[in-house]
Amino acid sequence: MVLDESELEARWANAWQPPEIARRLAGVRTPWYVAAGWALDLFRGEQTRPHGDLEIAVPAAGFAEIRDRLPHHAVDVAADGRVWFDAAPDVLARTHQTWLRDPATGDWVCDVFREPHDGDTWICRRDEEIRLSYDVIVERTAAGIPFLAPELVLLFKAKAVRPKDQRDFEGVLPLLDPRRRHLLAGWLERVHPGHPWLDAL
Repeated sequence: MVLDESELEARWANAWQPPEIARRLAGVRTPWYVAAGWALDLFRGEQTRPHGDLEIAVPAAGFAEIRDRLPHHAVDVAADGRVWFDAAPDVLARTHQTWLRDPATGDWVCDVFREPHDGDTWICRRDEEIRLSYDVIVERTAAGIPFLAPELVLLFKAKAVRPKDQRDFEGVLPLLDPRRRHLLAGWLERVHPGHPWLDAL
């Protein structure tokens, strides 16, 4: 099914925030972390802009544990501008973006990325040669909420820079130490050669 922008926005209006998903997933064994814009705000220590949804990521093999922890939510899949409600296993197998839906309201509450990995090693969807331990890529707030390292968040945002992505980059850049800047620059050179952010780094 194809949904228009206004319906998508309405259905995401009551998305969870990071403390809520952290509460619901407390104690799960599979590594998980907040991704995208919320991850940058967790790194910055404050919410700096509205967020249209909440995105988290897990190793693909660990999704079942997340699913078991949230048994009352439906599993939909979003890909290529379409949504598959109550997605069948074959649709799940060929996609990575999973929207958890509250069946009572029809609202989506969390977007779960099922990420490639090799055991405890995370594999970047943009370039499978970029492989890092989950211990390296996952950081935590003072309250213990896990989030993706900002240099990796920005690598994903660099593919198709929207105005909010540019603002995120400009807001986070002053907080990146030389090591983080060096890592991001190297990955950008590899994945997006000539990217305009390289000059700022």
